[in-house]
Amino acid sequence: MSAPRTVHLLRHGATVRPGRLLGHGDVAATPQGIADAVRAAAQVRFAHLVSSDLIRAAACAAALGAPVRHDPRWRELDFGAWDGADPATLDPAATAAFWRDPDGHPPPGGERWSALVMRVGAALADVPDAALVVTHGGAIRAALAAACGFDARQVWAFDLPCAALLTLRLWGDGAQLVRLAA
Repeated sequence: MSAPRTVHLLRHGATVRPGRLLGHGDVAATPQGIADAVRAAAQVRFAHLVSSDLIRAAACAAALGAPVRHDPRWRELDFGAWDGADPATLDPAATAAFWRDPDGHPPPGGERWSALVMRVGAALADVPDAALVVTHGGAIRAALAAACGFDARQVWAFDLPCAALLTLRLWGDGAQLVRLAA
């Protein structure tokens, strides 16, 4: 068995537009959200820093004071016409169908769950050992799906609030270990 590769996944801090479906829209993190992400990142040691190129993640990564490699594959799910919307303002039947089956019922003009998993899975495969990736809730869930084989329903069992930190220990043989920071 090869040595495991450790990858830490950090969700960006709270944004200036909480409660919205923030996909590819470039919405800033709050100063407190950035501070929360920095505090969470202090729990782990990392040699490489990777970030989504969206400002809410990139600003949190920049605040860590290390060289950052921006990778757009770590972006959130593209919510298409729903991007930036308050879910309460959308058709309840359409959003229920999406949450039940995000691959079969993607947002209008948006990305399918399987496309997100494929995109993030490829990004995860390129991340070196001892890396911290600053990204988004949907991308972290997609990484869990790609690395651990979880389906869309299973990944929603993980509570990933803003500034949540998750560690993956990835073996080349497919065995994985997941740890959520306290």
